[in-house]
Amino acid sequence: MAGSIASASLGGTVPTGRDDEIDRSGTSTAVDIGAVLDDGPFTTFQKVIVLLAALAVIFDGCDTQMIGFAIPVLIKEWHITRNAFAPIVAAGLVGMGIGSACAGLFADRFGRRRAVIGSVLVFGIATGAIGFAPNVTVIALLRFVAGLGIGGAVPTSATLTAEYTPLRFRTIAITITILCIPLGGMFAGLFSSVILGAHGWRVLFFTGGALPLILAVVLLFALPESPRFLSRHRHRWGELTKLLGRMARDVPDGATFVDIREQGAERHLGFTALFKDGRASDTVAIWCAFFMCLLAVYAAFSWLPTMLTNEGLSVQRAGYGLTLYNLGGALGALACAVIIARFGSRVPLILCCVGAAVSVWLLITVNVAQHITMTMIGLFAHGLFVNAVQVAMVALCAHVYPTGVRATGTASAFSFGRIGSIVSAFAGAAVITAGGAPSYLVMLGGVMVIVLIALSVVRRHIPRVN
Repeated sequence: MAGSIASASLGGTVPTGRDDEIDRSGTSTAVDIGAVLDDGPFTTFQKVIVLLAALAVIFDGCDTQMIGFAIPVLIKEWHITRNAFAPIVAAGLVGMGIGSACAGLFADRFGRRRAVIGSVLVFGIATGAIGFAPNVTVIALLRFVAGLGIGGAVPTSATLTAEYTPLRFRTIAITITILCIPLGGMFAGLFSSVILGAHGWRVLFFTGGALPLILAVVLLFALPESPRFLSRHRHRWGELTKLLGRMARDVPDGATFVDIREQGAERHLGFTALFKDGRASDTVAIWCAFFMCLLAVYAAFSWLPTMLTNEGLSVQRAGYGLTLYNLGGALGALACAVIIARFGSRVPLILCCVGAAVSVWLLITVNVAQHITMTMIGLFAHGLFVNAVQVAMVALCAHVYPTGVRATGTASAFSFGRIGSIVSAFAGAAVITAGGAPSYLVMLGGVMVIVLIALSVVRRHIPRVN
């Protein structure tokens, strides 16, 4: 037998956790799908599936940021103001929030594979259609539709990654998948710089739509369903048996499947299950943490350069500040994932929240214009801690919610985070106008204190490895 197969001799009824139970007489062997997946090897086949999920997230990040590169060209070509594009930005964010919630429910009902492919198709088609747009109103409408797909791709891809990755590698795999969002943004910047000058903004969107559509075709033929999802559907057990064979986990034909680790936690399904079986306080706390943490992240993305230039830095140095913030975030997320995989999530996440608050409050004492190096170090540190928290919380969702509601739980958290990102667009402008850099930095530190409190309330943190 190629893999480690956990089985048990069971008589009578085998609980499947999803479809109707099977009544049998005598004794048969049931395969514990949880033990098979969580404790088994991380095969090349599984890594390819994680790579495909990561590619979906890369194109998601690319299409998310593409509009930002096109806006200056559109302003010049259409002779309109920057404020005219505010509805476009808002429409995209609203679409992302709705898309996250709907995709999660869809994925738990119809499968992760369909949700990922559908999300990629939606934002690919809508992004490509922007190339035909005659005015700002049409672009705003298409950005809303694209947002539905963009919002759905990340949580469903993260769920698929979680369910294909053994437990000991899960946090790192999810972290790398989520970090593909800024990688996609960098990719958008590279080909925008090539296409915009030579071919214009319409070709940019045609290209940005065509690439994810090509990926969708690849996913249609190459991306299988989640094995954990298949185990919940008795009529698909034959498909699951073949899939496990491709994962070097040979299972005899006609095998039955149980999930001993999760079957007790899956007494309810659907959105209301997020508030049952003792998960209500964890759900509310995670929603609050996502809302506040993404408020902080997007407040930095949108307003950090503005704050720095208002304090006397050049536009170039202000750009360096945001770059260092993002660099720190990538390194922090990877380091935090490694630590959580060994020591659990409670203490590392709380310490990162403390680090985020302390680093930004120390910046308040620094004269930005006179101490540029210290400012840049502080921004690097703040980005490191904040993004470590944000990315690790996705892995926390994968742990808190069982298979039947994992996509719904993760996507609902992202939906609340998207609301926080929308609020940041207005909050950042308001606090900078009212009190300048000190007020802006106090806001960033204050929201991370709230994240700290919320994560302290969560009871089902990822446990440490014994």
